[in-house]
Amino acid sequence: MVRGKTEMRRIENATSRQVTFSKRRNGLLKKAFELSVLCEAEVALIVFSPRGKLYEFSSATSMRKTIERYQKYNKNVQVNYSSNSKAIEQQNSQQLKYEAANLAKKIENLEASKRKLMGEGLESCSIDELQTAENQLEKSLLNIRARKNQLYREKIEQLKQKEKQLLEENEVLCQKCGPRQWEQQNQQNHQQREIIPYETSPDSHEVETELQIGRPERR
Repeated sequence: MVRGKTEMRRIENATSRQVTFSKRRNGLLKKAFELSVLCEAEVALIVFSPRGKLYEFSSATSMRKTIERYQKYNKNVQVNYSSNSKAIEQQNSQQLKYEAANLAKKIENLEASKRKLMGEGLESCSIDELQTAENQLEKSLLNIRARKNQLYREKIEQLKQKEKQLLEENEVLCQKCGPRQWEQQNQQNHQQREIIPYETSPDSHEVETELQIGRPERR
């Protein structure tokens, strides 16, 4: 008969839990003994029951000897790990210093190239270096002019779109007001701008009247 798979969780029933502990403990001690005999392995097993009772097995002469061997091995592992960590840190530090030096050198070269493009520090430049700098400047100037022309074209296109929009709005207003009313309104506005007030007329002080002061003359 095939045994079913046991679910790995705490057994709630205390009696069943104690029975399972006793059976599995004995099986575990037996497996540890078999492993030490069959494979000549040094095996140490320590088990504490739920009530704190100790169960142990050691294939060596004593459990203390196996524990001391374990502590010595663990200490050596920690020392080796610390040594490896220090070596890795030193290697990383050297790599970072190397990269920092390379970056500093690149920055220095870029600064020197920038000064040459600005027309500074050209005394030590050869003809080939000067020709290279001149070619770079001409290429940069072409790029700047191309970008400027592109911006001009975009601005002109925007103005054309704005003009088209205003013409469409003007046409809509003409349709709403009617062509005659629109022309009459324009004529009235034109006439109002041409009228000169009487107070500001230059000939207003020269107006002749028939009024006379004194006795009238006889004819």
